[in-house]
Amino acid sequence: MEHCLLIADSGSSKTDWIYLSDDNGTLEIHTAGINPVRDSRCAISLVLREQLLPALPNPERVKSIYFYGAGCIRPYSSAVADALASGFPHAGLHVESDLLGAARALCGHEAGIACILGTGSNSCLYDGTAIVAHTPPLGYVLGDEGSGAVLGRTFLSDLYKGLLPVSWVKEFEEEYHLSMAQVIDHVYRQPQPNRFLASLVPFVARRASHPLVHDMLLGHFRTFLRRNVVAYGHRHLAVHCVGGIAHQFAGEFREVLAAEGFVAGKILLRPITSLASYHSDFI
Repeated sequence: MEHCLLIADSGSSKTDWIYLSDDNGTLEIHTAGINPVRDSRCAISLVLREQLLPALPNPERVKSIYFYGAGCIRPYSSAVADALASGFPHAGLHVESDLLGAARALCGHEAGIACILGTGSNSCLYDGTAIVAHTPPLGYVLGDEGSGAVLGRTFLSDLYKGLLPVSWVKEFEEEYHLSMAQVIDHVYRQPQPNRFLASLVPFVARRASHPLVHDMLLGHFRTFLRRNVVAYGHRHLAVHCVGGIAHQFAGEFREVLAAEGFVAGKILLRPITSLASYHSDFI
């Protein structure tokens, strides 16, 4: 029986899986998000049983699983490991953080600085095998510089304080069917305000060439580098980045990297394909 490999990149909203085998080639599957900080072992098992296992051609052949996910730190990662062990009793399990997944996808077996710019932000210094230094992101209230949540927060503040073109208020409220009172309700009373704030980024992106928006983007990316990445030193190493914000604003991010004296590396939208390449040697 051949050695089949299952790789996952998981966030709170969705999980990307790649199944690698000799006879079935590469199969990509998408399921609901898995975050053990939020989800119980039973909830994780339900996703595996109802969404993942039926989509696999030969689940009993999976011999190794590499799961990289948000919230996969001790003690929470044990819930993921237990659920996977129940669904794949004969597979070797490796449950790691999404940050290590990003580092392996971006840097492979080489040393580098790996960053995530999505709804939130994160970064680390990676030696080609493991994370050797890490600046805590602290979330969108205390940190997450350069993230979608922080960009959305700044945009809303500037919009309603009159720092952006007046016409944009009407355009925004018509597009999102929101008033200022409803925006405040979303931010201060509804669950997951960080995801709401990040959902406004497409409106910002369509105006990225406007000088005020361009300056805002450069300022936030500069702050991200200075408050997170500068601490690692190693200016000779490339700074790589993965995530929707990094991909959407790759030009602006590279502009700031150059201005701040960093070496620009890869920018990826998603890590899963590169993670499959990283682990393909183990089949």
